[in-house]
Amino acid sequence: MSTPVRTADAAAAAGTGGNRAPAAGGGTRLPLPAGPRRNPVIRVAAESADLALRNLLHLRRSPGLLVSSLFEPVLFALLIGYVFGNSLGGSAYRSYLVAGLIAQTVAFTTSFTTVGLARDLEQGMVDRFRTLPISRVALLLGRTTSDLTNCVVSVAVTTACGLLMGWRPHTGPLHAAAGILLVLLFAFAMAWIGVFVALLAPNTQVASSLGLIWLFPATFISSGYVSSTSLPGPLATVAAWNPITSLAGALRKLFGNTPPPRFPAQHGWPAQHPALYTVACSVLLIAVFTALSTWRYRTRTNR
Repeated sequence: MSTPVRTADAAAAAGTGGNRAPAAGGGTRLPLPAGPRRNPVIRVAAESADLALRNLLHLRRSPGLLVSSLFEPVLFALLIGYVFGNSLGGSAYRSYLVAGLIAQTVAFTTSFTTVGLARDLEQGMVDRFRTLPISRVALLLGRTTSDLTNCVVSVAVTTACGLLMGWRPHTGPLHAAAGILLVLLFAFAMAWIGVFVALLAPNTQVASSLGLIWLFPATFISSGYVSSTSLPGPLATVAAWNPITSLAGALRKLFGNTPPPRFPAQHGWPAQHPALYTVACSVLLIAVFTALSTWRYRTRTNR
């Protein structure tokens, strides 16, 4: 006895529960395959890209935010590199300084994320987005992704200032590319902290203050500008385990920049493995603050 052969129509009907639309000729028509945007991951990625583009286009209406984020790296490079730099080692210190400036620039662009999201919340844009069939994560991911562009521009300005001050990388292109990727990963992690701060603040003014009040101690209690071992008491321990310290240390190793003479050497596991420690901290920060931001966004918008 022969086994009946299943036709393509029958197989498709079985795979879809037998739900087939009748064709115009009286036969049956296979259901249309699901498009790629029906996949949850691809759909969230596409929605995030659309919202990221919207945020970038919105910068034309608030150029002050972009100008301030570009002016700050120049200001810190001039103040620290020349006002304090001559007493700390001159040109050798300025070469050592650039990695710390890049780490601080990445940290300070977090406030850009905080203010941008807080403004959308205050002006009701988030409420409008909630009426659309888009993922909650996509709204937050679009914000953090678009702000990476601002971070890249700020880091480029900081690097240009370093080149004008005499800084040069002394390693190959692969090491430089690894440093850039490390900066982007850490910037993405810091952006999620900015999202959470914006969701905690009741308005844009408070968000602007909260976005900066923790950044100054976080960036200056580090080895961005001085060796962490020179700090007094427990500040040295805090600075040694500060991920901004490890980012600056990793960039110095990747770029081949040595500390000035008479700078005390740093010890401890983060100082010996700065790139690995920075990656671990970045992944942990992304995981923790993505979960916290999603939870806070749900509780705030459901009130």
